Amino acid sequence: MRALVSIPILAIVIAAYNLLAFSGSMLQSESLFFDTVLPSGEEIFINVGHVFIVAGLVALFIEILKAARLSNGTIVDHMLSTATFVVALVEFLLVPACGTVTFFLLTVMTLIDVVAGFSVSIFTAR
Repeated sequence: MRALVSIPILAIVIAAYNLLAFSGSMLQSESLFFDTVLPSGEEIFINVGHVFIVAGLVALFIEILKAARLSNGTIVDHMLSTATFVVALVEFLLVPACGTVTFFLLTVMTLIDVVAGFSVSIFTAR
């Protein structure tokens, strides 16, 4: 059970992106997910890329909360977050399906997770 808590949530978001991208069913980032009209009368368009960005932000929030805990699994959590960042960076640079702005922003979120995780752990240890 403890090992499941150490799995970075951002890794799950990136895995979902990869699953859709490599299965051939990935909708283009311009593909409309849904649209609606705001009370102001302005129409808002949400595409698949936006959905991944929102999922990544929620995952980043959870990861930062996880970094605030002190336990024996903290080091494993940091190592897995760092591995997630390295894999995402390599995919962004070398895999054509991952060379999108959406995936770039997910990669930046993994970098923020690594830096914030180490920073929060250092400040908490003091």
